[in-house]
Amino acid sequence: MRTEHFTTAGALAAMPGIADGPQLPERRWAAVLTADVVGYSRLTSLNQEQTYLLYKAHRRELIDPKIAEYRARFAKSTGDGILAEFETALDAAQCAIAVQERMVERCKGESVHRRIVFRMGLSCGNIIADREDIYGHDVNVAARLQTVAPAGGIAMTEKVAELVGPSLHLPLEDLGVQQFRNMCHPIRVFQCRVPGESIHENSAESLV
Repeated sequence: MRTEHFTTAGALAAMPGIADGPQLPERRWAAVLTADVVGYSRLTSLNQEQTYLLYKAHRRELIDPKIAEYRARFAKSTGDGILAEFETALDAAQCAIAVQERMVERCKGESVHRRIVFRMGLSCGNIIADREDIYGHDVNVAARLQTVAPAGGIAMTEKVAELVGPSLHLPLEDLGVQQFRNMCHPIRVFQCRVPGESIHENSAESLV
């Protein structure tokens, strides 16, 4: 599948503007993945068209197919990033790792001025979903985690780490408890670094 928006069958049958009245949101458990491009503003200031075309190529050839392969229930573009929902934390984590590992291969030999590097956040819990979007605390948590993830890597909540850790082929590093802006309670964060992503660190990780 090469689209930027995956939905449940029910959502596809009730596209915006077609439904004949307001629809109550669905409450469900989900694993939430967020991702964005490290240093996207810097990249676009250097070459806006080239950055756009590279980003779209990575989405079309790798990220969107992987999201579909791991059975995302919902996904959408968020400008230079992605928001996706999965039925299980393991699906979300394996999808994130698969994408980051392939991105290392795709970026080999590329100039720092062309290289697209993603960072990702993973959370899980009860969310609210309607035909257009997903909402809730854990959607916000995933977005916050993505901002502290290493370039080319993944940050996740303690709950996600407990659910997926034994099944992953990569080690998880405990970053301890962190307090995020506008969040009432601190969150214990774990991170996963994909081997080889260190080629990105000096070039992009601190440039947001």
